[in-house]
Amino acid sequence: MMFWYGDGMNGWGWFAMSAGMVLFWGLLITVAVMLFRTLDHASQRPPGSRPATSAEQILGERLARGEIEEEEYLRRLTALRGAEP
Repeated sequence: MMFWYGDGMNGWGWFAMSAGMVLFWGLLITVAVMLFRTLDHASQRPPGSRPATSAEQILGERLARGEIEEEEYLRRLTALRGAEP
């Protein structure tokens, strides 16, 4: 008489073993994907938090968005470059 249950496991034993195996592989795959994503994002991240923009680029962006007029843009650009108007 083996384990008092005849041939081996009953239905609940098979269910628990199957569910445990699915959970194990799901956990293993999730950890692998998260590790891969973390390493991939770290390699793509630039060394600085943001590329440096010059004052002239910011001034040009403000002109393009319509925040300042062309006359003001030219006046501020000459002031930045230090030239006489």
